[in-house]
Amino acid sequence: MPLLAALLLALLAVLVISGQWPELRSKVAFAPKGLVAIAPADVRRVAIRSGGDSIVLVHRATGWGIEAVDGAVPPELGKHLDTALRLINVSEVVREMPASELTVASFAEFGLDPPVIVAAIEANGGTAATINFGALNPASTSHYVRLAGKATVALMPRHVAEEWRVAFDIARRSRDQAGHGAASRGKDLLLPVSIAQIWAIEIVFAGKLTRFERDPDGNWFRHLGQHSHAAGNVAHLADPAQARIIDAALRAFDASAVETRIGHAEPSQLARYGLNLPGLILLAFARDSSTPLARLEFGASADPLDRYARLAPDGAVVTVAEFEMRRLTELLRAVGAAS
Repeated sequence: MPLLAALLLALLAVLVISGQWPELRSKVAFAPKGLVAIAPADVRRVAIRSGGDSIVLVHRATGWGIEAVDGAVPPELGKHLDTALRLINVSEVVREMPASELTVASFAEFGLDPPVIVAAIEANGGTAATINFGALNPASTSHYVRLAGKATVALMPRHVAEEWRVAFDIARRSRDQAGHGAASRGKDLLLPVSIAQIWAIEIVFAGKLTRFERDPDGNWFRHLGQHSHAAGNVAHLADPAQARIIDAALRAFDASAVETRIGHAEPSQLARYGLNLPGLILLAFARDSSTPLARLEFGASADPLDRYARLAPDGAVVTVAEFEMRRLTELLRAVGAAS
């Protein structure tokens, strides 16, 4: 009995000091059963985007920090970000909806067009993953989630997306307090410049050219016909109703993200992706400039939910969600520019 009591006391002491049973110390582990296989310890960079704001977090020798911001960040930011990374690595999917159950319209229904929160993760070895978090399910227990480049939509427990939201909010407040309020575009976005810098957009689709411009107040309108402007005479004022339609579509397109990166393609290889004769071409212009800031080309379907695209003429071939091109064609129909 004295020996047994001594053993129990020793076991109790170890439990108090370590916080776990000795025989379980090497046996309890989090299995990577989540949506993303990247181990949290391997992550070096995370870009989180919500609405029109984005922030980039980098893993430094001293812990997590905000890109382009010197100094330490609140300790709770690192804790929430580490937890968010662990959750997408170990939390099991509640349900996965295959491509056969989805249509392009499904993404809007699930709050994934555009996503509520986007997290782009980069690992030390070059591995990358982008997670799109959408709306809550009707029972408010899970969020709709899509891993970029994967032709499925998953349901994941509500606390997974909430952890990413908390990390984003803390990081944004910390950045703004440091005097760095400007959002970074991030290399995961399709459009290389913000829509705020763009004054005119031309879209070539189905053999027709449609041009959108801003009026002197910055409101969008569809430019019709060819004509000259008399000096000092303002020729265009946007129709408020149509301006709202155009603005909503272009603001959403501003957040268009790259799904997967295929790589550089030689001219002879473009036909493989339907980019030798793009189905849609978008050119973006700065104010009072005839030289495009960007030229985006959309090619063939990569699968039922994704489409090939590239930033011409020298950009790498990527895939984007099918609804990104559909957003533009629906805009053309909404303003009467497409049949």
